[in-house]
Amino acid sequence: MPKASLDKIDLEILKNLQEDGRLTNVELANKVALSPSPCLRRVKHLEDTGVISGYQATLDRKTVGLGMTVFVELRVAKESRAQIMAILDELTVREEIVSVHLVSGQSDILAEVVVPSLESYDTFLSDFLMTLKGVEDVRSNFAIRTRKANGTLPLSHLIAAAE
Repeated sequence: MPKASLDKIDLEILKNLQEDGRLTNVELANKVALSPSPCLRRVKHLEDTGVISGYQATLDRKTVGLGMTVFVELRVAKESRAQIMAILDELTVREEIVSVHLVSGQSDILAEVVVPSLESYDTFLSDFLMTLKGVEDVRSNFAIRTRKANGTLPLSHLIAAAE
């Protein structure tokens, strides 16, 4: 269950803001059947409690010249917590890396890398990824075609629970 207590109206607010983060408060209030003041209070509360962690524009990767997405699996040589945390820290500051996950399985870390071209990925791989201390193996999985990216989070399990 979520840390925050969310009712049906909160979930409708979240659903609508995930679909269109540029909705005005009046538009959002109309969509969730509230007057603007209570709607604004609810949104503010969702922001203050960390349920809404921010707002951003979703860019078309190819249009801005970032036509290559690579999912990189990293295996750490000595799986000490300190070593993995140090690698995670180094990965999270690189602008080419748009997501980083500690995972189970054959790899320890999964990173999503977005770059302009194969040549730029080659440079990123050899000049950065392959130089990370403690990384034993790097495997690159190139996205051929993307059908869905930056999707909204599924809230149906919460909506059912709130009814």
